[in-house]
Amino acid sequence: MTRIVKWRSGTGRSWVVGAAGMAAIALTVASCGGSSGDQQAAGYGASSSAPGTSAQAPAGGGSGGASVALGDTKLGKVLVDGDGRTLYLFEADKGTASACDGACASAWPPLTTKGQPIAGSGVAASKLGTAERSDGTTGVTYNGHPLYRFAGDSVPGQTAGQGSDGFGAEWYVLSAAGSPIETGE
Repeated sequence: MTRIVKWRSGTGRSWVVGAAGMAAIALTVASCGGSSGDQQAAGYGASSSAPGTSAQAPAGGGSGGASVALGDTKLGKVLVDGDGRTLYLFEADKGTASACDGACASAWPPLTTKGQPIAGSGVAASKLGTAERSDGTTGVTYNGHPLYRFAGDSVPGQTAGQGSDGFGAEWYVLSAAGSPIETGE
């Protein structure tokens, strides 16, 4: 049985909301909740926030550090985040400074961290680092390259962003050595 709730706003207008509407409102509020952490990307189950910011629980455990490991893809073993999502480098970046923010960071969410990044299987801890981003978050780097995911990769192991030429330069997956893999474009 559906219960109808009626209340009056301060403007004198009446609002009627059924149980289904209340449930939808509750789910919306819950999904906007206050988790914060290391990684954010539209389409990855994380709630969206401002471009280039973080809104998902930390990968790699409770230390607050994002994890980077090797994962299997059709391009071979490449760097992936703690959820198995492919990581990319952006050729427009200069050293550890990211050239991707705003709309770019919405399409190519940076891998960010609240603590020291964690080296997963097949990754050299000595190649992991961090760099402050223009929005004040801390981006994860590998072999001197800021790391990003691609919003078009909807499941772990996808490499749909490989060889893409968006936002002024090309995007490539990385090998365990931290070098771009330029095949499979």
